[in-house]
Amino acid sequence: MKLAVFSAKPYDKIYLTQARASELNPTVGDIEITYHEFALSPETVPLATGVDAVCVFVNDTLTPAVLTSLRTLGVRAILLRCAGYNNVDLATATDLGLFVANVPSYSPEAVAEFAVALIQTLNRNTHRAYNRVREGNFALQGLLGRTLHGKTVGIVGTGRIGVSFARIMHGFGCKILAHDPYPGDALGRYGGEYVALEELLPSSDIISLHCPLTDSTRQLINDKTLSQMKPGAMLVNTSRGALIDTRAAIAALKRKHLGGLALDVYENEGALFYNDHSGTIIDDDELMRLTTFHNVLICGHQAFFTEEALHEIADVTLQNLGDFVNGLECKNALVRLGQNPEPLVRKDTVPIRL
Repeated sequence: MKLAVFSAKPYDKIYLTQARASELNPTVGDIEITYHEFALSPETVPLATGVDAVCVFVNDTLTPAVLTSLRTLGVRAILLRCAGYNNVDLATATDLGLFVANVPSYSPEAVAEFAVALIQTLNRNTHRAYNRVREGNFALQGLLGRTLHGKTVGIVGTGRIGVSFARIMHGFGCKILAHDPYPGDALGRYGGEYVALEELLPSSDIISLHCPLTDSTRQLINDKTLSQMKPGAMLVNTSRGALIDTRAAIAALKRKHLGGLALDVYENEGALFYNDHSGTIIDDDELMRLTTFHNVLICGHQAFFTEEALHEIADVTLQNLGDFVNGLECKNALVRLGQNPEPLVRKDTVPIRL
């Protein structure tokens, strides 16, 4: 069994290993893993020649053309080491008879905790204070924040991460409002209330996005919805970059309607995130404009990045591989193969429970 890992980083080589694969799946036999630092794309797909499976991440591109090329090269399985699958054409994968599986949940607390870290950093200006003190400046002017206790927090998307986030914000003494087309019972434990998005937006001091990227949620935050938000509210996105219309967000910041913006994801992050561009010119004008605002905080899609999450991602990915090799039913499969092949999810209607 040969596995090619695309978009591989040094930490992937620590957790996603041949030894761990053999430990989790002793009946599979030897698994030979090749790591490629670059993303899977039409240009790099020939490097999958001779492998049985590929392992991909959020910014790899699996279009119909790429999937067809993979199948022609002999690839039979696609392993996503992430929850989102909007970068995979599942209908084409089904037609080609490709096994596709993801990691639907990994340490939801990691992402929820990071969302809170973004909120408190931006709210209490700890990043600015850190830089000031390093220069001997201990002045407090410009560092004024707000107490979270008693504030209303709106959560868009109440899967595992959204509920974990609600639990933390409830601990701060916040009122919890939520919107999700598929409400769950867990939110009630934290005093949360489901409301329409049109009610959540003008009522919330902080809005945090925890929903998947589908046709119906793409640019969910746009000129119209931003105008419905409470003046001075903070917007946080640790989910998918394209949930926010970047140009609309910039306009809302410029007219001082949006009080703060904290991003761990970005609409056009594919060509930038997870790589060092400090020695080059970044030609993304919208991203660069965002960095000029004092009330904007941007990180490079690191909310998931904890030891516990990396362990879980690697283990579930390798267990999915074991199910494929052994011909077992995989609980994380995204397509059904066999006599009646079909995608098990539809990107336009069925949510990922992030």
